[in-house]
Amino acid sequence: MKFLKLIRYKNLLMLAFMQVLFRYAFLKQQNVPLALADWQYGLLVLSTVLLAAAGYVINNIYDVASDTINKPNNVVVGKGISETAAYNIYIGLNITGVAIGFLLSNIILRPGFASLFILIASLLYFYATTLKQIMIVGNFVVALLLAISVLIIGVFDLFPATDSENQAQMAALFSILLDYALFAFMINFIREIVKDIEDVNGDYNQGMNTLPIAIGISRAAKIALGIAIIPLILCTLYIKTYFVEYGLFIATFYAFAFVLAPLLYFIVKIFAAKTQKEFHHLSTILKLILFFGIMSILVINLNIKYNA
Repeated sequence: MKFLKLIRYKNLLMLAFMQVLFRYAFLKQQNVPLALADWQYGLLVLSTVLLAAAGYVINNIYDVASDTINKPNNVVVGKGISETAAYNIYIGLNITGVAIGFLLSNIILRPGFASLFILIASLLYFYATTLKQIMIVGNFVVALLLAISVLIIGVFDLFPATDSENQAQMAALFSILLDYALFAFMINFIREIVKDIEDVNGDYNQGMNTLPIAIGISRAAKIALGIAIIPLILCTLYIKTYFVEYGLFIATFYAFAFVLAPLLYFIVKIFAAKTQKEFHHLSTILKLILFFGIMSILVINLNIKYNA
């Protein structure tokens, strides 16, 4: 149980679910060749999950002092698991994840793609040790890594199977993945700012320079509110352009009910939020928006089939 808390298994399950969903509820439903066999795609998901787990481990190691103040019940390193054991787990997860990445890169005859897994592992390490303490930069990196976990699907499953005959269709599919990656980036970026507000006391005692520490909780909340308006507008335009225009009314209803409405709720609530409990609630709302936003790819495909 301590090990599961160390690697934040619920977040890892959501990551794996997201990648499986994109392949089997989206790419597999299109009439295009895919570069990876099912077992190979399973390895891609496993590699991504292992690297993410390693990131959570190293983050937990460096966050012990901060988490002792912010989330004392979540502290694992030094209690259930020693720091040495945690470091060994971190190294083992990284080595395995990168090794699988090397294997997959050679399977698709793109050995250079292995550098992507090294980049992910490096960014997660530098985030935990250095970047997290730099205002906005740490938030940006975490959000970017989630976006990469969406784009890596296209890099390994679409790009190697692209030829002159299917190039236009593959580009269109990759463009859809890019749209979802951008959505995931924006929502997670806002959530990271909200989490910094929630954890401001522990981070301040650790000498970090997060946004709420630098400019205050109230101003940081207003920045999160301002940024949240961007995905609200973009999602509204996206729904109008691609859902309403094509008669996808089930997908339109779903998007309004489970993405736009919660996002609007977040914008209204963060304006008056003051306590740690309120910001934790808003962080959970953003996590649900991200989940339901990703789930929309399944709803869209079902809506298309139903209309057909």
